[in-house]
Amino acid sequence: MAMMCKDRAMSVFRGDGRHRVAVLVRHGVLPIELGIVHRLMGRAHTAAGEPLYEVVTCATTPGPVRSDADFSIDVGHGPEALAEADTVVVPAAHEHGTAEEEGRLPEPLAAALARIRPGTRIASICTGAFVLAAAGLLDGRRATTHWASCDRFRALFPRVLLAPDILYAEDGNVLTSAGVASGIDLCLHMVRSDFGAAVANSVARRTLVPPHRDGGQAQFTERPVPTPGARSTERARAFALDHLGEPLTLRALAARESMSVRTFTRRFREETGVSPQRWLTVQRVERARRLLEETDLPVDRIAHAAGFGTGASLRQHLQTALGVSPSAYRRTFRAAA
Repeated sequence: MAMMCKDRAMSVFRGDGRHRVAVLVRHGVLPIELGIVHRLMGRAHTAAGEPLYEVVTCATTPGPVRSDADFSIDVGHGPEALAEADTVVVPAAHEHGTAEEEGRLPEPLAAALARIRPGTRIASICTGAFVLAAAGLLDGRRATTHWASCDRFRALFPRVLLAPDILYAEDGNVLTSAGVASGIDLCLHMVRSDFGAAVANSVARRTLVPPHRDGGQAQFTERPVPTPGARSTERARAFALDHLGEPLTLRALAARESMSVRTFTRRFREETGVSPQRWLTVQRVERARRLLEETDLPVDRIAHAAGFGTGASLRQHLQTALGVSPSAYRRTFRAAA
């Protein structure tokens, strides 16, 4: 008993059943990327208000870690946190090391990553993907990183299946994301995968960010900031969200903005990074997920409410998007709740 108490006291995490997340930082860390993980995953709670994650920061050596701003971060944990974590997140570092310049890991970083248990989920934000690739974790896997670093990444790591123009990629238990803001999308995706759409949407509402952007969406759009006075597709998108259960044709949506179908489609893609059809499908899948989690409605009713029409269509789309059937999805997240 004394030994058990001693081990528990030495543990980085509290051991209270929460999902354990370790954020591995290096000199030159971007504070915003570190904050994303703590803020979003730290905001995930049960309906009773109990936290679902425990997030800690660690480094190869505890102590001050330089950020890319005019302050350092006092990191209290070393690589031992990686051995206990259920999820490890590696943010970018402004001070490039051998991973970014030569495609290899310095010995302390390699030793730290070697402590991660098999099967642990591992994620990177921005150029943190260079660390995962240098460790060999991305060989043969689909991955992404910031678009400005893709040429260098491809040259250093030819075995990685680089997707240079998407927000985030998931291949097995390894996830990678593009620039800073896509770290938000990645964290919400992990929350959604762990605890369902309702929890992820609650986190997004509290943080005032969009609840879901598809990982396959482009890293940047042609018109990220609307030109003053320019016509937008925003009203059509708002209408579609309020009427997902109804037939929504491209022609009808374009007419709401008094645009031709061709102009509407081009403007929609410029503003969202995806086609109207793809955007609608993603929104309908999200609606179906929420209804599966939060109601006892039969699958056919949910399919109709989400705009898929039939249970067979819903099953097909959910299988494509999530790899599970509606009944399996409902069982999983009812159990989690």
